[in-house]
Amino acid sequence: MTHAQPSLFEPDAGLPPGFVYRREFLSADEEAAIAAQLAALPFAPFLFRGVEARRRVYSFGWRYDFTAGRVEEAEPIPPWLEAVRARAEALAGLAEGALQQLLINEYLPGAPIGWHRDRAQFDRVVGVSLLAPCLFRLRKREGTRFARAGLTLAPRSAYVIAGEARQLWEHSIPPVSAHRYSLTFRSFR
Repeated sequence: MTHAQPSLFEPDAGLPPGFVYRREFLSADEEAAIAAQLAALPFAPFLFRGVEARRRVYSFGWRYDFTAGRVEEAEPIPPWLEAVRARAEALAGLAEGALQQLLINEYLPGAPIGWHRDRAQFDRVVGVSLLAPCLFRLRKREGTRFARAGLTLAPRSAYVIAGEARQLWEHSIPPVSAHRYSLTFRSFR
């Protein structure tokens, strides 16, 4: 696995085309204010096919119901996250209002997220990492093996998954060592 410390925007150290990384996407003050708001949300355990994961989630705009296999409307993205959404859209090269879905993950120490690609209804994915760093792993099947890449997501950083990175690569996060939030914005196809 490659553990690259990428440049400010487009990493070149073996990370897939369409993956963009930006350090210091948020200021420390912005991060603290957002984390305080997130702490007040009524997070619920993430359920996947009846199995409860160790991370907790909350959705705005739309939520994906894994039991029903469909997207359902959720409460609108709140005003205190609108500026972050607008900056995420700009980072991803999207029009204002294109990121309509927001999944907030709360990772307590020991919580992972397994290998996956975001659901087919969604197009571009923009993640914002808060409070603690984590390893972000990527893999793509090549015959009987996997091509692999990875980087450490710093607190207050953001990434975009589009193009080849979105269509052909899966991603995961191994168990985290400290409390962390992620804001995952998505556009629809």
